Amino acid sequence: MSQSPLFSSGSELGNLAVTSGVLSDSWDVISALYREINNVSSSDFPVIFKIDDKRPNCNIIAFVTWPPCTKEHLQAIGASDVVSSSALKDTLPLFEFLCSKTNPCFSINKLAVECFKSIRGVLPFLRSQISDSKPLIISGHGLGGSVASLFTLWLLSEINLSKTKRPLCVTFGSPLIGDEDLKEAILQYSVWNSCFLHVVSAQDPLPRVLTSTLNPPSTESASRTNEYKPFGTFMLCSELGFTCFEDPELILVFLTATYSEVSPQFLDYKPVVEQLKLKVICKDTSWLDVSISQPLREGNTVQVLATGLGQQQQPWQNIDINDLIAKAEKRKFSLMRQVFDPSMELNDIKINMAQLEWYKKTSKDSGIGYYDSYKNQSFTSDQDVEKYKKTLTCYWQRLVDEVDKKPQKEGASFRTRWLFGGTNYRRMIEPLDIAAFYRDGHTDYLQERPKHYKLLEQWLNDDARPASNRNINSKKKNVEANLTEDSCFWAHVEEARISCKLMLIRNSESSIVDLEGPHKSNLIAFEGYVWGLLRNYAISPEIFLTKSSFMGWWKEYEEIIAKGIMGTSHSSPLAELMKTRRYSHYATGSLEFPEICMQ
Repeated sequence: MSQSPLFSSGSELGNLAVTSGVLSDSWDVISALYREINNVSSSDFPVIFKIDDKRPNCNIIAFVTWPPCTKEHLQAIGASDVVSSSALKDTLPLFEFLCSKTNPCFSINKLAVECFKSIRGVLPFLRSQISDSKPLIISGHGLGGSVASLFTLWLLSEINLSKTKRPLCVTFGSPLIGDEDLKEAILQYSVWNSCFLHVVSAQDPLPRVLTSTLNPPSTESASRTNEYKPFGTFMLCSELGFTCFEDPELILVFLTATYSEVSPQFLDYKPVVEQLKLKVICKDTSWLDVSISQPLREGNTVQVLATGLGQQQQPWQNIDINDLIAKAEKRKFSLMRQVFDPSMELNDIKINMAQLEWYKKTSKDSGIGYYDSYKNQSFTSDQDVEKYKKTLTCYWQRLVDEVDKKPQKEGASFRTRWLFGGTNYRRMIEPLDIAAFYRDGHTDYLQERPKHYKLLEQWLNDDARPASNRNINSKKKNVEANLTEDSCFWAHVEEARISCKLMLIRNSESSIVDLEGPHKSNLIAFEGYVWGLLRNYAISPEIFLTKSSFMGWWKEYEEIIAKGIMGTSHSSPLAELMKTRRYSHYATGSLEFPEICMQ
């Protein structure tokens, strides 16, 4: 079964975090931790954590640094430096699981990495706080929130998400921790992205210090000029309420737009959390001084103004709120069109596969098989099948591309869930692509084979599940309905037919035949290949239909054998099977294969 994100939207996550008490409980643990270390003297931001496992509904691990990190601290020490994941391989190889083929490297804030590295020795102990009965909340404030995010990422690689309650990371006023590539690595898997909730007050400059907010660009270019990129859900809060954003571009725009220079050195989030809970419970929108006839626009306006936008706007910001609302709406609609959820299109895919199954059946009834029927394009149904094939190919090409981009561990999990459908698609559709390829006069299909077919076959071969291959008796019982396991079978048939034709031409042109030439070797190899598939009942009985290309190959090959072109003593188990017509028993599963060695 496909895993789904913890929450279907950032707003759902935000409301639940407020009403369930997760936010207030998390901040209470952070506040208690600050009180415990209030007298500690330090200037280098050591990481301190606290575990609260006494609460009935969750366990909480909280991280802070001491003294509390401020905007001035980060600016003074030049905290915008990053370190690449490739540079961490030797010193902190804990995030390699995020790398993928398309995203092999990413960068993390150097100060956040150093802080996280300081708790490396206690990671196994912290991991042990995961309970089967209670969810784990990982929380942090300021730079401690950065540590909480890195700890959560590491934890996601260590646990089995299908068997363990997923952790939720809640940060308060934390700076961004990574670049565009880190953001992309996390966004490739929606379950990971849904495990992060970042609470940001309109009065807190710390979450904005690693963006371009302090020298703000225009809203149009904000997302392009920032080196650091957000991930997860951002809850932007003000006295008027809160709004949750999941889109990284909108997050950066609103982090810039809601920034206030008049901010405290240390922001206590307790009043913020209490105000949020009151607003959610009372559904208070009396502050909304707008009159809008369109319900959708009104809802979006409420969300935008709840961030505090317009309350304390700085002279340099010069923000047109209506323009920003319109841009946010446009961005949301654009993202909705870009979302690819394979499960949402599954019914359409099943319908198209059913249409092709029917096409396969009717072609077989005509004595030709669906491969040759499509290749010859003799019937109206042969043209109709094109639209079904196109729909299926677009779907699976996109799905395979999405999976191939995912980080290694989660990509493997995703591949397993879709392997059965992908294998059926490949075995049904690739023969049609092969038919079109050779119909158009091309040769050597395997050199031009599309990438998504190669990956689907590779993932099947890599699959280690014991039940992935049926036993021979099961195959015999269902041989009539079987698809040929090697989806490139017909490409091998076509190449064998090309070799046959070339050998017949050469034989007619000269009495001297190069019996050791490549075409003879190809044909001998092809015989062994087909024999192996037949012995394993891994091939569809349609190949023996009178009008099939395989039977066309046999007629040509039989002539070559009769003329002695393959040698005067050539024999093989496949040739004997074809000559004696014992292949007629194959479709019923009653064909027995003696132990015969190829000569």
